[in-house]
Amino acid sequence: MMTPSKMPAANGKISVAPSILSADLWRLGEEVQKVQKAGADWLHIDVMDGHFVPNLSFGPSVVSSLKGKTDLPLDVHLMVEEPMLFVEPFANAGADLLTVHIEAKDEIPAVLEVIKKLGIKAGVSIKPNTDPGVLEPLLDGLDLILVMSVYPGFGGQIFLPESEGQIKRVRDLIVRSGRNIWLEVDGGINPQTAPLAVQAGADALVAGSAIFKAADPVLALKQIRQAAPDI
Repeated sequence: MMTPSKMPAANGKISVAPSILSADLWRLGEEVQKVQKAGADWLHIDVMDGHFVPNLSFGPSVVSSLKGKTDLPLDVHLMVEEPMLFVEPFANAGADLLTVHIEAKDEIPAVLEVIKKLGIKAGVSIKPNTDPGVLEPLLDGLDLILVMSVYPGFGGQIFLPESEGQIKRVRDLIVRSGRNIWLEVDGGINPQTAPLAVQAGADALVAGSAIFKAADPVLALKQIRQAAPDI
């Protein structure tokens, strides 16, 4: 389980979470070891069901294969239509944090309650065109809010300029709530866009292509870290 000591706060350490969606799956173990040694904070695992987004990716077996092989907390992002079906299998597989989409079909408060009962951290994600105000009733049960800075479903997309305003609005909600909630940003994060996300209020950054598709993933991760110093 992810311990409270690993939980960054607003105005604290910026966390970098490489997304294995862009990793070389033939050498996944090596890829994970590289980013862990380079100073990654979490490992981001994108789960897609082919319905909520037009793509398929990882199942619980990938999470269970990583659990215990890496010291990095496993940050699982469920881009699925019916998250209630996926919560328990991924929790049992070893997820440390489960994030579901507010736009999914299931009743999200009920999903979050199940996640919490399973003893792991709970997050909610919003798409770029979703009003952050819908998050307000959920804040008391959240450990993380994930702002998508691209439309979910595929890696390698470009950071949407309007994302800065979205991140600022979510940060304002968190500050007003008085809760210690991570604000994670995912989509088009690289050394150029990382400072924009952090300045807008992010304290956790997901990066896939910018790290794993780089000629030197270790250097790429360090460059993102250097571009987005702690706030």
